[in-house]
Amino acid sequence: MVLQMESPAPSIQVENWLRGEPLTNFQPGKVYVVEFWATWCGPCVAAMPHLVQLQKEYKDSGLEVVGVAADEDDAPGAVAAQTRLDAWLTGKCSNLNFRIAFDYTGEMKKLWMEPSFSLGIPTSFVVDRDGHIAFIGHPMHLAQILPKVLNGSWRTSDEAKAADKERIASGQRKARELTLTKPIYAKLRPAMGAEDWTAALSAVEEGLALMPDNMEFRRTHVNLLLHKLRDMRAGLPLLQQLVEDVIDKKFEAVAWMVMVLNELFDPKMDNSHLPHAERFAMGDKLSEQILTLNPPQGDGPLKFLWYVPLAQYYYESGNKDRVDRGVTEIAG
Repeated sequence: MVLQMESPAPSIQVENWLRGEPLTNFQPGKVYVVEFWATWCGPCVAAMPHLVQLQKEYKDSGLEVVGVAADEDDAPGAVAAQTRLDAWLTGKCSNLNFRIAFDYTGEMKKLWMEPSFSLGIPTSFVVDRDGHIAFIGHPMHLAQILPKVLNGSWRTSDEAKAADKERIASGQRKARELTLTKPIYAKLRPAMGAEDWTAALSAVEEGLALMPDNMEFRRTHVNLLLHKLRDMRAGLPLLQQLVEDVIDKKFEAVAWMVMVLNELFDPKMDNSHLPHAERFAMGDKLSEQILTLNPPQGDGPLKFLWYVPLAQYYYESGNKDRVDRGVTEIAG
């Protein structure tokens, strides 16, 4: 059965609670955000201060945030994973004001993530006052949606119905894509880990033959050619076309634009081998589009990591005022 808006919320099947009192069932009259996250997930970590703020802001309106760590499975055993997660929370989230559940068995993913076609984290599930699902999606949308859920206007709106319909269609499409991409990644990931760039290139080109519009394959293809193999003749035209496509087609909105900009202005990478004029021309196009579609005011904690390559572009362009103003706007 598909888990969607208006579905009864699944149960909470968690044995280990690291922060807050255990939650056994959803209390009528309260609104819950059930947030699936992991310590290794950059966007998840970036969203944590945002969730802290939402819990503080809407606590008196009946909001309860519940974090579910269901992907901490790379440690050798449940005890080690729980110990590491507890230490991470102590060191990184001293101001945490909501419950944290640790689900090593994966039961919560089976009950919540899989039936809703949620293939990645962070994913937020909003449970309405009557125990039914009101929203499923990225936590970046919570600031806009939660007030409407809390006042009872969200689920009856055309906006909510259209968003959930699109989410389900997108999830089903991604599930079909996963069937095709899984064997490609089975070759690609070991090759990348071994720094066998030729084998990695062969794998990603095999993937592109199957799915020529797959943005992750296209980005990886560009990265391998430009940054690993230093093949400017093959890689630069592909990157230029990728820039045009993410702007014209707006793949995944701003997120993909930032990822492509990262290929040009990631401060952790040496980009000195890239042609200067072409690099900055593409950076100009991407940066202006990113700021037009998603200006930095508001949602600062979520946008901080996104705007690192954007700030690097402005810094290298000599526009220090733009960098300083952007940092102030995001922080504020």
